[in-house]
Amino acid sequence: MSLLPWRRADAPPLPGGADAAAAYPLAVHGERMASTHTGALFSVRITGAWRRTPTSAPAHHEPAAVARNHLRQQTAAVLRKHCVLNLPAAEDATNTAIGTWSCPMEGLEVTGTVHLGTTAHDCALAQEHIRRRQAADLAHEAELHRLTHLQALLADRDLRRVWWIAQFPDRFGECDALEKALQDLPSPHDAEAEEDGLRRDIRRFTDQLLTDLHAPQQRDLFLTALVQTLRALGHDELTAAAAAFQSRPAPRSEPT
Repeated sequence: MSLLPWRRADAPPLPGGADAAAAYPLAVHGERMASTHTGALFSVRITGAWRRTPTSAPAHHEPAAVARNHLRQQTAAVLRKHCVLNLPAAEDATNTAIGTWSCPMEGLEVTGTVHLGTTAHDCALAQEHIRRRQAADLAHEAELHRLTHLQALLADRDLRRVWWIAQFPDRFGECDALEKALQDLPSPHDAEAEEDGLRRDIRRFTDQLLTDLHAPQQRDLFLTALVQTLRALGHDELTAAAAAFQSRPAPRSEPT
């Protein structure tokens, strides 16, 4: 980069004779900045420029220092989100952030370009972080699968008795206490549905509706209304499924 100021011919001069179009070079070398992995650092070199805005002079007596500090902060903020194992992506993201003129304070504009490097030690640290995170994720997934399976067993009245007898054959007399303690335990599917209020309300309404439809006439009337509604909404596949269900024999007879 040239050490001479960059000038723009059409820029108006500042009051007092200062030229607002003059852009002065700056450089930051030997910086070490954090990555997304603890202890793994980027080697950073920043080149850039600062200039006064046409309307006012910088409020700080050392605008170059403000400019360098601004570029450091912007660069560090971006690099904390990237891995040292992927230098091109980190460099592109940083240059996108600082590659246009920005205004860190009144009367001052700054731009810059970043060049990144890394060391074998930093790459090894990042790889170790990734390996440990993958191992933790696998352990978490295995534990979640085990707990979900256990919940499914305990939520089923018959299976939890078998599970208890297999686990504690000498404590069969405590089955009744187990039944009482787990009578409200939902199955894993029900637990997911509970997270969605709308699904929970629909499930409760549907269960109550099916409980109340004792007579075949009530069932036929409901299904007829359902088919007509789905047809009006344009759901042909659901309409066909409801019509097929409607043709099945009634599961129960009308109560006396």
